[in-house]
Amino acid sequence: MSVEKVVIGDAVLYLGDGLAVLRDMADGIADAVITDPPYSSGGAFRGDRAMDTKTKYLSSSSGNIAKTTDFGGDNRDQRAFHFWSCLWSAAALRVSKPGAPGLFFTDWRQLPVSTDYLQGGGWVWRGVVPWAKKAARPQMGRFSAQCEYVVWGSAGPMPIERGVGCLPGFYEFAYPADREHITQKPVDLMAAMVEICPEGGTVLDPFMGSGTTGVAAIKMGRKFIGVEQHPEYFAVACRRIEDATRQRSLFDAPARKAEQIGLGLDVAA
Repeated sequence: MSVEKVVIGDAVLYLGDGLAVLRDMADGIADAVITDPPYSSGGAFRGDRAMDTKTKYLSSSSGNIAKTTDFGGDNRDQRAFHFWSCLWSAAALRVSKPGAPGLFFTDWRQLPVSTDYLQGGGWVWRGVVPWAKKAARPQMGRFSAQCEYVVWGSAGPMPIERGVGCLPGFYEFAYPADREHITQKPVDLMAAMVEICPEGGTVLDPFMGSGTTGVAAIKMGRKFIGVEQHPEYFAVACRRIEDATRQRSLFDAPARKAEQIGLGLDVAA
């Protein structure tokens, strides 16, 4: 199996399976892992999870967002999802530096299993940070499910003296109206997440989708390593990260190069 590698300034992007690419990365290269993996959510029953991602996650008022591409890996049953998540969580821990934070997005249905797989992967569980999306579908006689969550931990003990200030425990950002991925997060939200990574450090996202974590990392002065398995979204991520890189350095736009590498080689370079 081959993986396409694209280098854009301080960003290194891989077109391939997130778990497979993680397994070939060198130890201790990431200062933070910040990722929005597939939730395998969308309903109370197994049949609900098996539906395509547009049906599960988009409403009838989604407009142009409904033209986005479905993505795979989001219809595992609970046991398969837990096992798979423990595998990539452990692989992400190995490639992280000692004390590095790991931030994993989830929804309310998968919140319990997310705190489990974080610990199952070997991370020290540190807490849960809610993200309020400001708008949510109202439900008569029920609480509105307007939050997603960041389950976070660290690769072992986490020193206080990391060059990072005090961070909030709650965030409120609206979903972007012009998103190019079904579950695309706001850049401002991801920039707030990136703050937990020391300046100049490397942020890793093994499920980068349309590249929002990478855009935020570049804007915040961090390096970025991203992996995406869907060619359509990989192309979107490359374009968005290239635009972000250009905005940071209008007079020194970095060259972009692509190469084929075989899995089994060190892909951390």
